Amino acid sequence: MSDRIVTDSGLAIEPVYRASEMAAPLADPGEFPYTRGVYPTMYRGRRWTMRQYAGFSSAEESNRRYRLLLARGTTGLSVAFDLPTQLGLDSDDERALGEVGRVGVAISTVADMRRLFDGIDQATVTTSMTINAPAALLLLMYQIVGEERGVAGAALGGTIQNDILKEYAARGTYIFPPRPSMRLVTDTFAYCRDELPIWNTISVSGYHIREAGSSAAQEVAFTLANGLAYLEAARAAGLSIDKWRPG
Repeated sequence: MSDRIVTDSGLAIEPVYRASEMAAPLADPGEFPYTRGVYPTMYRGRRWTMRQYAGFSSAEESNRRYRLLLARGTTGLSVAFDLPTQLGLDSDDERALGEVGRVGVAISTVADMRRLFDGIDQATVTTSMTINAPAALLLLMYQIVGEERGVAGAALGGTIQNDILKEYAARGTYIFPPRPSMRLVTDTFAYCRDELPIWNTISVSGYHIREAGSSAAQEVAFTLANGLAYLEAARAAGLSIDKWRPG
C-alpha cells in the first residue's frame, strides 16, 4: 500500500492494515466489532478529548476552575458532583449536612447549573457528568441551560455515567429500587435518541467494583454483565439498539 504515514515518533506505517496482512482476520478501523478502533482514521482524524475530573464546593468556584482548564488547553469538561447531589438531595436537606460540596460541586437547581456553565459555550465543549441515580434530571438541567443560551439539544455533546447497577453492587449512591431505576435508564436512552442524538447516554463503569474488593476478573465480569443487562432492558422497552446507540 502506498502513501505511508510517518508518526510523531518517526515510524513509517501504512494508513490501514487489512486482514490479509494479519495472522487472524480483523475488521477495518471504524467497523464492527471495532477491535481496531471506533473511527476509520482514529486519532489521526479526531484527536482525543482532554478532560480533568473537577468539582469544587459551589457552582461559582467550579465555574472558575472550568474556565481555567479550558484556557490552559483542555478540550472537554468532566463534572464531579457532591454526594447529596448524587443522592438527589438538595443542599439544604438536613440529610446533606456536612457533605455539601465536599467531594464535588453541589447542584440543586437549574440556577446552579446556569452558574456552573456561565460563560462556557456548550455547543463547542463536550461535558462528561459522573452522575448515576439522578442522571436524567442533571442532564435535563444541562439541556435547559444550553437551550436558554441558544444551543439546540441536537448540538449538545457529552456523557452521563447513568450506570445504576454498579451502585447496587459496589458504591451505594442509589435512590430508587432496581426496577424503576432501570426504567429511568432506558427512558433516558429513548429521550436522548429523540432530543439529544449525539449525547452518550451511559458509561458502564467497573472501577468501583474493583475498589469494593473484587478481583480483576470479577471486575470485568460484573462490568460486562451490567452492560448486557442495560442492552436487554433497552430491548425489553422496545428500543432498537441500532436507533438508540447507532454506529
